[in-house]
Amino acid sequence: MRVGVIGGGQLARMMIPPAVALGIELRVLAEVDGSSAGLAATAVGDYRDEATVLAFAADVDVVTFDHEHVPPHVLEALVSAGVAVHPGPHALAVAQDKLVMRERLAAIGAPVPGFARIRDSRELAAFLDDHGGVAVVKTPRGGYDGKGVRVVRDEHAADDWLETAGEEGLLVEEFVPFRRELAQLVARRPSGDIAAWPLVETVQRDGVCAEVFAPAPRAGSLVAEARALAERIATELDVTGVLAVELFETEDGRLLVNELAMRPHNTGHWSIDGAITSQFEQHLRAVLDLPLGDTSMLAPVSVMVNVLGGPAGERMPDRYRAAMADRPEAKLHSYGKESRPGRKVGHVTVTGDELDDVVARARAAAAFFQN
Repeated sequence: MRVGVIGGGQLARMMIPPAVALGIELRVLAEVDGSSAGLAATAVGDYRDEATVLAFAADVDVVTFDHEHVPPHVLEALVSAGVAVHPGPHALAVAQDKLVMRERLAAIGAPVPGFARIRDSRELAAFLDDHGGVAVVKTPRGGYDGKGVRVVRDEHAADDWLETAGEEGLLVEEFVPFRRELAQLVARRPSGDIAAWPLVETVQRDGVCAEVFAPAPRAGSLVAEARALAERIATELDVTGVLAVELFETEDGRLLVNELAMRPHNTGHWSIDGAITSQFEQHLRAVLDLPLGDTSMLAPVSVMVNVLGGPAGERMPDRYRAAMADRPEAKLHSYGKESRPGRKVGHVTVTGDELDDVVARARAAAAFFQN
């Protein structure tokens, strides 16, 4: 079995170990030489170029993705050529454009913040007037990890984005007072079977996922609600592979969908060391339409802490001796990237029985890789 992954980032890199274990040949179309996924059989090319992508896909059984930025015309060309693409273009269209995402989620009855499409400052002013004078403006395409997101309180606060947005406009949403952020990951096969991991709590810093606690503490009835919501979204949108549904738990105890990702996701990295079947193995199983694995946790608690920025002038492995000697219980994951402020260069995971203890040990392990 051959799986082609478009994108050479850390998500493709973390698909390599389960691919090796399952005897799956993983091929990667990376953007540049020296990518995180360079450990796999890797070609370098432009994922926006139709001929390049078609040539890459010529001898694989299925194409899947490390990111969601492949243009629609390239995706359609793959399908027209008879290539199995998971998730398919119709599903990825929802993940690629936040305006489309909001409209489709609202159409299927999923709970979302109040939103609108705006094309000028007058429309933003009207939305602000209707929503207490504060809102969140997002660029429909390309934003991630806090990029392309702006909290605004003035009608001219997004003028620079509006000047270049064109007829498509921008997405504006109500500012949601939330208690915390949660994430529900599920995986779905083309034949329709779905498996879900436990609901997790996520901690964001400067718009970037910093920590994940599995399972989400004190979640109560939200566990079943989040799972049912994610399974409904996966089915209604015909998502194949892993789907991450990022959620707000509001101050009054409701769930609202914040974002969707149709691929393995940062909020599921804990599953590599904390679940019977990781999100990366499950994604490979799902896109190949193989039976899905057990998602049960291996310990009562699993905590992942991202290494953001990394040690200046060094890479994570340069500090392994100290980290491994002091924290032998921590599982260390390097993405093979140079350190840079704010960059995700790796993560650590610790499992155990009691949340506060596991959180403390995971943070201590991650601290070895920060200056």
